[in-house]
Amino acid sequence: MHDNSLSHTDWLKEARFGLFIHWGIYSVAARGEWVKNRERLGDGDYDPYFAHFEADLYDPSAWAREAANAGMRYFVVTTKHHDGFCLWDSQLTDYKATNTPAGRDLLRPMVEAFRAEGLKVGFYHSLLDWHHPEFPVDGFHPQRDDEASKCLNPGRDMAKYRSYLHGQVRELLTGYGKIDYIFFDFSYGPDQHPEIWGGKGREAWGSEELLALVRELQPGIVVNDRLDLPGDVTTPEQYQPAGPMPLTGSQSMWEANQTLNGTWGYDRDNYDWKPPEMLVKMLVDGVSKDGNFLLNVGPTARGEFDDQALDLLRKIGTWMHRHQEAVYGCGPAPFAPPPDCRYTAKGNRLFLHIFSWPFGHLHLSDLGGRVEFARFVHDGSEVKREEIDPAQKANTIRMGGLPPGTLTLKLPVRQPDVLVPVVELSLRL
Repeated sequence: MHDNSLSHTDWLKEARFGLFIHWGIYSVAARGEWVKNRERLGDGDYDPYFAHFEADLYDPSAWAREAANAGMRYFVVTTKHHDGFCLWDSQLTDYKATNTPAGRDLLRPMVEAFRAEGLKVGFYHSLLDWHHPEFPVDGFHPQRDDEASKCLNPGRDMAKYRSYLHGQVRELLTGYGKIDYIFFDFSYGPDQHPEIWGGKGREAWGSEELLALVRELQPGIVVNDRLDLPGDVTTPEQYQPAGPMPLTGSQSMWEANQTLNGTWGYDRDNYDWKPPEMLVKMLVDGVSKDGNFLLNVGPTARGEFDDQALDLLRKIGTWMHRHQEAVYGCGPAPFAPPPDCRYTAKGNRLFLHIFSWPFGHLHLSDLGGRVEFARFVHDGSEVKREEIDPAQKANTIRMGGLPPGTLTLKLPVRQPDVLVPVVELSLRL
C-alpha cells in the first residue's frame, strides 16, 4: 500500500516523528525566539541575554532520553537562529556559547547524546543574521524602523555575509560527524513575502552554491525547502495540512513543523499548551497523508525542558510505546476512513485510528471480505466484526442493511484508556 522508494529520505519516512529544539540566548528573555524582532530590540538591548546565558542545568543526555522515550527517531536543533547567536564554538564569530557564562560548546554534547540514544542528527541553521554587521536591514530586521540603521545599508556587503554564512555551514558539516538532515530557514524574496521590503532569496544566500557545498560535504544528507530552491522535503509550519502536500522538483515527502504551545523558543508566560490527545492526532493525521511530525520543545535558559513539556512528551511516549507499529514506516491507505478516523498502512496491515469514539459499531467501506483478523493495538485483543446483509430490514432492535462491501466492527461501549485507540486490520493477500 505504501511505496517507500529507495532514496536518501527513506530513513525519514520510516521515522515519521522527530524533535525540534529551539534554544539560544532568547530563552533568557523567555518571550520566544522572535523577541528581538517583535520588540525591535537593538544589540544593546539584547546583550543582557548573552551576558546571562548560563545553561547550568543543561543535561543533553536527559533531553535525548526524553525524546527517545517519546518515540522520536530524529532531532533538529537550532545551531543559530535569526539573532545570530551560535550554540557551537564557531571560529568565524565571537557571538557564541563559549563566550557566554555557559562557557562551552553546547552543540557537541547534544549531538553525542542523541546519537547514543539512536536518533538521527539534524541541524537547523538560519539564513538570516540580525547581529552580523554586513547583513542589510530589511522588513524583517529588528531595526527596520530605525532610520540610522537603515542608512548604513549602502555600506553593508552582502557578499561578505554570504561568505560567512557558507563558512559556518562548512564548520557544522565538517566538525560533527555524519549529519542526517539540515534545515535552512528561511527565504523571503518577492515570491514568498512580497509585503516585506528588502527581502532575500536564492541570490542573496548564494543558494545554489550553498546547496552544492552541503551535498559535497555530506553526501546523502536531507535538505529542506527554504533555500528558495527545491529541496528533499517541504516543511509547512504551525498548521495541519488538509491533505498530502504538493511536492515539486526533488521533494519526496513533507514534514509538519509544530509547537507544543504556539511558540518555538521558551516562552514563560505562554499557557496555550496543546493537549496530548491533539498532539497524537496531529502525528497520526500527518502520517495518514504521507507526512512527518517534527514537534518542538523550547528549553529554558538554564538548560531544562520545563515540566509541562516533559508531561506532554511522556504522555505521547506512553501512547507510542503501545502504538508505534501504526506510525513507523506507515503511510496513507487506499481506503476512505469513517468520519473522525484516520487510516495508516504498512504492507497488508491497515491501522484504524479512532479520533472520536462511537457507540457500539464502526462501519468500514470497501473492506467487506478483505479482513482476515481485527484487534486493538494497545493490548492485542480481538475486535469482533461482521458483514451485514445489504437487504436486511431494520427493526426496533436490529440495524438495517449497509452498502455492499461494508465491514462492521463491534466496539465496547467505553473507549479504551489510551489517547487514541487503534484497531489493526490484517488484510487478506
